[in-house]
Amino acid sequence: MIRKYLRLIIAGILFLGSIALFINSLVSAGIWILLLSGLFVLTYFKNEMNLIAFYFVRKNKFESAGKMLGRVKNPENMIASQEAYYYYLCGLVEAQKQKNAQAEKHFKKALETGLRLKTDQAVAKLNLSGIALSKRNKKLATYYLQDAKKLDKQKMLTAQIREIEGMLKRI
Repeated sequence: MIRKYLRLIIAGILFLGSIALFINSLVSAGIWILLLSGLFVLTYFKNEMNLIAFYFVRKNKFESAGKMLGRVKNPENMIASQEAYYYYLCGLVEAQKQKNAQAEKHFKKALETGLRLKTDQAVAKLNLSGIALSKRNKKLATYYLQDAKKLDKQKMLTAQIREIEGMLKRI
């Protein structure tokens, strides 16, 4: 994993090299080098391990996502939003492994670090509601469920919310 600021330095050098190629009339090579420098800038803002882990989560390969997240040594050195998504992904992986205590810790850390998308915040709170429900804490489960309802503006989680509400009624 290349250090955070080294990526920007490499991107700057590549950018200057692409300008030199444009000046020397090597436009196609300059475009490729410019795209390569853009890749380094992109990985400054988006951690590559998080991107790969998101891919595996979408494919329901949580074991592989856990392995990718295990390769991250110091998540505190990431940009705040990427750190939040690191903990969010860790929470999803731990929830799939039925390790509720660790999943709860990761989801809370992700929420306090600052997930950007409201939908992701709603998913985290919905998972926290389910974890609280498994602990038989109806008050906390209801609190997280109400927050998840407020955050789910696009109504993507209505089925899961109804399922949790049904479980709440049985307690």
